[in-house]
Amino acid sequence: MINGKTVVAITQGDSNGIGYEVIIKALSDPRILESFIPIVYGSSKIFGFYKKGMPEIGDLEINVIHSPEQALPKKINILECLKDNVFAEPGDATPESAKAAIIALERAVGDVKARKADVLVTGPINKKHMSLQGFGFPGHTEYLQKQFNTPEVEMLMVSSRLKLGVVSGHIALKDVPASISEEKILIKLRLMKESLRKDFKIDNPRIGVLSLNPHSGDGGLLGDEEEKIIIPAIKKAAEEGILAFGPYSPDGYFGLSNYEKFDATLAMYHDQGLAPFKALSFEDGVNYTAGLPIVRTSPDHGTAYEMAGRDEADPRSMRAAIFEALDIFRNRLAWDRLQEGKMIEPEKPERPERNGRPQIA
Repeated sequence: MINGKTVVAITQGDSNGIGYEVIIKALSDPRILESFIPIVYGSSKIFGFYKKGMPEIGDLEINVIHSPEQALPKKINILECLKDNVFAEPGDATPESAKAAIIALERAVGDVKARKADVLVTGPINKKHMSLQGFGFPGHTEYLQKQFNTPEVEMLMVSSRLKLGVVSGHIALKDVPASISEEKILIKLRLMKESLRKDFKIDNPRIGVLSLNPHSGDGGLLGDEEEKIIIPAIKKAAEEGILAFGPYSPDGYFGLSNYEKFDATLAMYHDQGLAPFKALSFEDGVNYTAGLPIVRTSPDHGTAYEMAGRDEADPRSMRAAIFEALDIFRNRLAWDRLQEGKMIEPEKPERPERNGRPQIA
């Protein structure tokens, strides 16, 4: 923190997508800079290129820096981590834009690791083109899990209407059934409960669990994963004090708004959960990585090359990602203080007996 204000590291993402545009729009209101100090990891040259294409955005207070220590409050700090000859080609997926996304991410993660920044907000990337440049991970989540040496993480989609996690993440649909196990469901439920308590201040969260097969398997007619895997996992979770319920058929669960009865939802695979999530919460949806030792959020949209450079990008998800990161960071600080302040309760003395029976206080 700098002067009591949270330092937010924001990565540019793919420089040919809408990352810069949503960042500029999200930070353009000077009032937003009262509550935190942003550091945009990328290029002031590319930042200026996209800014010129947004005539409705007035003058911005820019501070170009080379290390987080140079960041100033009430300014948009741009940390130069790309070469001077870098340039943008809006709408095109290029090796250069993928490399730039990797460089910005690695630099920002390094500074968060070194506690030079407090939270991480990542701009949208092109996973395929980053992998072609040697990135080696299917997405941000897996990369951050490796960087922070975390055994298990959970991609948690968050909005004002819904919090949703998935058992299997970025894998092919044909591989989903084999990836689901009783233990994996339990791991995700444990992570969700811990995160909901620590990061979102929900003391005893209720979690709705979705089925894998249509109609929850229809008694085994449409699949037996519910009977053999999901229901036993829910029962074991209950034995651990986790308030998990289900499995629920996804069509009725979302169609009848049953998700509103729970604090969070656990889907079995990526699109089963993210398709309804984005239908309900696309404008303010946030991707949060639960289980990491640091706070990381991201907008719930991709690079959107088709609208890059046209001043059409909606910044609400980026703005929501920034404020969600700030809220979670504050909640974690409060949680840590609470844990530090807890005292071991002294043993209670045995109550005296009267007439051979224990005295009831």
